[in-house]
Amino acid sequence: MFTLSLSTLRDRKQLFAGALVAIALGVALVQASLLVLMSVSDPVIPSDLPHAERNEMREGFVGAAMLMGLQVPLVVFLAVFVVGSTCAFAVAQRRRDLALLRVLGGGRGQVRRLLAAESLLLGVVGALCGAPLGLVATWVQARLLEHVGFVPAGFRPTYWDWKAVLVAGATGTGIALLGSWNAARRAGRIRPLEAMYDTGAAARVMTPGRWCVGLSCLALSIVLAVGAQAADMIGAVTIAMVLAVVGAVALSALAPLVVPLVARVFGLMLRRGALGALAEANIRDGVRRNAAVAAPLITLVSLVLGLSGALGVLARSIGVEQERLTRGDLVVTSVDGARAARLAGIPGVADVSTRLTVPVPVTAEVRRDGAEAARPHVFDERVIAVDPAAYARARTLAPASGSLADLRGDTVAVGSAVPAEGYRPPRVGDTVSVDVAGHERTLRVVAVLPETLDIGDEFLIPREALPADLVAAAPAESVLMVAPGASVAEVAKRIRAAGLGESTTVARWAQGRADAQQDGNDKIFAVLLGLAGVYALIGVVNALVIATAERRAEFAVLRLGGLERPQVVRMALVEACAVTTIGLLLGGLVAAAGMAGTARSTAAATGTAIVVVPWGMLATIVPAAFAVAAVAAVGTARTATRERPVRLAGART
Repeated sequence: MFTLSLSTLRDRKQLFAGALVAIALGVALVQASLLVLMSVSDPVIPSDLPHAERNEMREGFVGAAMLMGLQVPLVVFLAVFVVGSTCAFAVAQRRRDLALLRVLGGGRGQVRRLLAAESLLLGVVGALCGAPLGLVATWVQARLLEHVGFVPAGFRPTYWDWKAVLVAGATGTGIALLGSWNAARRAGRIRPLEAMYDTGAAARVMTPGRWCVGLSCLALSIVLAVGAQAADMIGAVTIAMVLAVVGAVALSALAPLVVPLVARVFGLMLRRGALGALAEANIRDGVRRNAAVAAPLITLVSLVLGLSGALGVLARSIGVEQERLTRGDLVVTSVDGARAARLAGIPGVADVSTRLTVPVPVTAEVRRDGAEAARPHVFDERVIAVDPAAYARARTLAPASGSLADLRGDTVAVGSAVPAEGYRPPRVGDTVSVDVAGHERTLRVVAVLPETLDIGDEFLIPREALPADLVAAAPAESVLMVAPGASVAEVAKRIRAAGLGESTTVARWAQGRADAQQDGNDKIFAVLLGLAGVYALIGVVNALVIATAERRAEFAVLRLGGLERPQVVRMALVEACAVTTIGLLLGGLVAAAGMAGTARSTAAATGTAIVVVPWGMLATIVPAAFAVAAVAAVGTARTATRERPVRLAGART
């Protein structure tokens, strides 16, 4: 059986080349993600660095580990999607060959074993090719993490680990076997003559399994879209992310139904010319190949718009929330507390509330995941020193428990960032320890602030609890209330002239907080979807190459019917661009369902419906998708029409 499989792979190398590339690249991406995850999970941090720099580097590695932990399942999902669909499509394209084998006496079991042997060979060869490619992908992934600031300059990941290589190779081989398994079962059940003439069950693209996956995921997508309308903001954002994945699977599985339906709409424009009408007919008739081309695009656009749009809504909501929670006219950023202390003397300033970021480590005996911590946890290397009364006047957010009026002496208020780290926050009456200039002090918790979208202040302590020299040297951010009748612009000019800091309006300051969060989101997506997006586009190329390689006889008949070779190539180009447009639109439709839920939830929470469309990413993906599809379509069509049509018209391929 392996001898026959090897012969088939040699004879149909054009057909299997796309599947081999998909497996190799999928193995490389999985291997790179695992290696980088291993590297950032157990980093080597130089011991000669200052304590603050070591902590900053450690936090960066923790963020990188969390990010790579998200990327591994995302890459595996894309690998399952691209490799599985490519292998299944390659098997479907050979239904006449398999039917001929059945006519000549081959049994169903033999057909299945043949396809399993071919998939195993493809998987093994793809894994062997993907292992060295994984070295390149690991280097690229590490440089991306370095570029966005998660790891220090010069970071060198582990480039080889047998466990990661074996897991990635087994994943690629397993996906190849699973991808062809269902197609092999179906090929064994179809009657040989039906497959030879593409009638009956052989012509049916929507299999029971595909119906089951498509309809169940579509039903779940509808439930999620409806549920997002009634969820709170965080719930709606989470639902939008899940919907991006589930909706992509639904429309990809139902693509053989959806793509021809959308193609009829495009037909109103394409039918104006002979080539356009022919391309539109091919889109409607070539259901299997066009669904295979559109599916990776549906997935890519759905993930990019859904995930990026949801996080963009969260970032924009942070700005809206901060503006709503802040009472003031100006926000002034000063390099130290000494300058901030002089703001109250500026003419036109009625009230000042200053936050000082002081480098003081905070530890506490807390619980995590229901168990007592093995040792006191160091929550942060800083505290926020405030004047409690002024802080309360500048913020509309009341404590969830306790009172800021009790914040005096050796006391502390716990902010919303503590539970975000996974720990049970200290409660009112508990104690935490701070290390002030080498002397440990115990502070009693007198207030706990409610959670907000912006994970900001962790520990608030009264300013008088810290040495004056630390307060005077700490970076400061002050919220100013301008006196009635005074000009905000004039007050800002006086502050700038006195050299006390940079001032901006509360609205612009809040927008800056949102922009900073969005900048972090963009960096995350550069890492998450950088290589993954390229992989999805390669899936489009594979589908076009496999499909066009099997259309040589079809193109020959068109040329014998009167079309010139350039006209056939242009027809293939129009068809590829139309299918690309359909895939992009369907992916956008999935993302729009999630955006509708986030818009309603943000309107209920903040009074403003917030929808964020990542135009920058779209401006990259859309031209790239059309360019990739166009180049692949033209290149494969020119290759398929190279020989004289008379020789190909009656040929098998």
